[in-house]
Amino acid sequence: MSKHSAEADVAFISALAELLNKNDLTEVSVKREYGENDSLEVRVVKQSNIVQMTATAAAPAIAHAPAATATPAAATVANEDPAQHPGAVTSPMVGTVYLSAEPGATPFVGVGATVTEGQTVLIIEAMKTMNHIPAPRAGVVKRILVSDGTPVEYGAPLMIIE
Repeated sequence: MSKHSAEADVAFISALAELLNKNDLTEVSVKREYGENDSLEVRVVKQSNIVQMTATAAAPAIAHAPAATATPAAATVANEDPAQHPGAVTSPMVGTVYLSAEPGATPFVGVGATVTEGQTVLIIEAMKTMNHIPAPRAGVVKRILVSDGTPVEYGAPLMIIE
């Protein structure tokens, strides 16, 4: 049994979220080693004024800690996961997202814009290559979930088209 408590880990995660906001960061990732087969890995990501927290733990004492005690923001993200929305456009790769063709240019789309299937809705730069991301379906852009110039991961929700 480990000597650290779930409350201490929750306080640590909350402190990381504060650090993220205070220093205008978009992501913080930390792994705490408590001993053999006992660790806590935390990744806090900020996207469009949403703070998403993911924590994995090897210690059974932490694994049974209720997730709702972390923060209200974590509960909000769990209740409304944009990636599960049927109109979600997700990232096909890891890279940096750009909402327009070049800095200062008009964005490809905005909230409320009507798009056609195949129309470029944003660009993801990966390994110095600009990859145009097409709309998977025709519809109206309801939400844009990323900011210009932010890093994205594979499968991350980018926007909602209904």
